[in-house]
Amino acid sequence: MSRKSGGQLVGEILAQRGVTSVFTLCGGHTAPILKGAKDQDIRVVDVRDERSAVFAADAVARMTGIPGVAVVTAGPGVTNAVTAVENAKLAESPVVVFGGAAATLLKGRGALQDIDQLSIMKPITKWATTVKTISQLEAVTARALEVASAGVPGPVFVEVPVDILYPEHVVREWYFKESGVENPRGLGQRALKLALQGHLLKQFRAPRVRDALPRPSPIARDGGDGAGASFATNVQRTAALVRRAERPVLVVGSQALAARRDADEIAEAVASLGVPTFLAGTARGLLGKRSDIQFRHGRSKALKEADVVVVAGFPFDFRLGYGRAIGKQATVIAANLSDRALTQNRRPEIAVLGHPGRFLRDLSAETRSPDGARWSSWFETLRDRERARDDEIAQKAKPGGELVDPIALLRAMEDVIDDDATLIVDGGDFVATASYILRPRGPLSWLDPGAFGTLGVGGGFAVGAAVARPGREIWLLYGDGSCAYSLAEIDTCVRHGLAPIAVIGNDASWAQIAREQVEVLGDDVGTVLARTAYHRVAEGYGGAGLLLDDPAKTGEVLGEAKRRAKAGTPVVIDARIAATDFRKGSISI
Repeated sequence: MSRKSGGQLVGEILAQRGVTSVFTLCGGHTAPILKGAKDQDIRVVDVRDERSAVFAADAVARMTGIPGVAVVTAGPGVTNAVTAVENAKLAESPVVVFGGAAATLLKGRGALQDIDQLSIMKPITKWATTVKTISQLEAVTARALEVASAGVPGPVFVEVPVDILYPEHVVREWYFKESGVENPRGLGQRALKLALQGHLLKQFRAPRVRDALPRPSPIARDGGDGAGASFATNVQRTAALVRRAERPVLVVGSQALAARRDADEIAEAVASLGVPTFLAGTARGLLGKRSDIQFRHGRSKALKEADVVVVAGFPFDFRLGYGRAIGKQATVIAANLSDRALTQNRRPEIAVLGHPGRFLRDLSAETRSPDGARWSSWFETLRDRERARDDEIAQKAKPGGELVDPIALLRAMEDVIDDDATLIVDGGDFVATASYILRPRGPLSWLDPGAFGTLGVGGGFAVGAAVARPGREIWLLYGDGSCAYSLAEIDTCVRHGLAPIAVIGNDASWAQIAREQVEVLGDDVGTVLARTAYHRVAEGYGGAGLLLDDPAKTGEVLGEAKRRAKAGTPVVIDARIAATDFRKGSISI
């Protein structure tokens, strides 16, 4: 049996499986994992909140296809991470969270930070397990990374008691000292020491466990990568429908890129297919900043009028009107890794259980350059709507005034953001407005919370994105409400040499909630904020803080932010924006 510590073993397995970064908030229960990772040249990034550690791991997973790894300490460290773990589950991100725990002999006896963590984590993960001996640790770590990426990707939780992670001689000393049997006196103490020695022998010297581990239960039946006969048949049937279609529409969701590193290949397949395309979630940016076949506005109307709709990696949830957004007359084809998601709310005429990315690639090859002229009238209709909506947005911009117009600000940002930048959104009204104006620059370069709609993802996502793509611009769009959840991660960025640019739309309001609440209930209770000097907060953390309260200085401030970030300093722009009715009528529930 190897005499390596548990922390060393975890670090070695992570390195062998291609993990290059670990995100954490330190704790005595889990310190050996951090040391073990560092010894394997894995970058250890310590953040200011456990949620941010998991969000950062989530961002890395989405952008690289390799499971993101977070390490949190026992008790409150684990419970603090819960929201981010659930967010990863609903976003279908492969994340592995290692959670510390009380020593194996002390569980359930009132030890510091000792709670039933598995009961909390099992409902929100693909697999939650505990390690009881060091002989299990290598196999469990390897299995956790596999499970996170297999089938429907999602989070995995591994609880590791503190006495599994530290070196054997340290644990032995702890046990004997705490139990008072270092120098046993009497039969009782000698018997206790023998029992402890037996326990330690089982913990540290038992044969390695490899194939005897229990198989985890997935959150949905794995669809594999789509290599079976039925998959191929459904591809052929779909290709025939697309070739005959008069008004086809393709909707591509995050799952089309799940746990894959071939985003460019999928982008080429979609471009070759040539169908009018709407991108959602992490798939935004798949076709680059501009594409002749991609549309950003009028999706609901297009889906109502389409005769063939292909939905690749996107559930029929609230974002598609629970399936009702698609016209009843349309033939619907859906590809998804989850058999439940395939038929939830609306049953497609063709349900393809398999990886949506593989499906798009095979569909493109099977369709063999369809006759685009057949769809020319349909394309022109969609393009007329696209141009009309873009013109309408441009006309709503009001560059003058005492405060900064949010539409004018976002249009100015669109002109200066680098073409290889990553865009991160964390907020309500200001961020939702941005989604109409800012164009994701490329594949895997757009990060939003996903279906959970979680506020507070921004700081962690920015840290993870900056680690995953060093040297590239990272733009984080905050609402002034959401920024308070994670603005402390500017401190993390300063300490680790990361330089995102955060733009806070500061309108002194939870505007997305207030708009509806005031109209329906006639009261703004709970929605009023102050125009807090967030740029000063950033300066306090060691970052660069820029105040933008004069519309005439928008270009100057954006330029200064880019220069500061390029020099290696994280930047916060406190943009004092005016109220707008751009999203009047939007519903936030």
